[in-house]
Amino acid sequence: SKDYRPWGWFESLAIMPGYQVKRLHVYPGAALSLQSHKYRSEHWVVVFGTASVVRDDEMLTLETNESVYINLGQKHRLANETDVPLIVIEVQTGNYLGEDDIIRYQDFYER
Repeated sequence: SKDYRPWGWFESLAIMPGYQVKRLHVYPGAALSLQSHKYRSEHWVVVFGTASVVRDDEMLTLETNESVYINLGQKHRLANETDVPLIVIEVQTGNYLGEDDIIRYQDFYER
């Protein structure tokens, strides 16, 4: 089932001990919060659209079939600055993968 957020939605495709695979759908013009995680790393693969990514002090643009690793503790943000949807496959790895493992530094939706 889809879990809706102000920026779009995600659904879990696989949940296993030590890893989880999600599909993220980011609305045009939307962005996730600038955040970090205490217990997990993430690998994002763009499967449709163009992603704008902040990873610590880096700003990256990823096209379809490009990816980026977010190491444990790194500040990061995923955004869609285009007028078409962005779809990303996210692979999380770590010893705890709960949705409450999010430290928010900046959030356009004031969560």
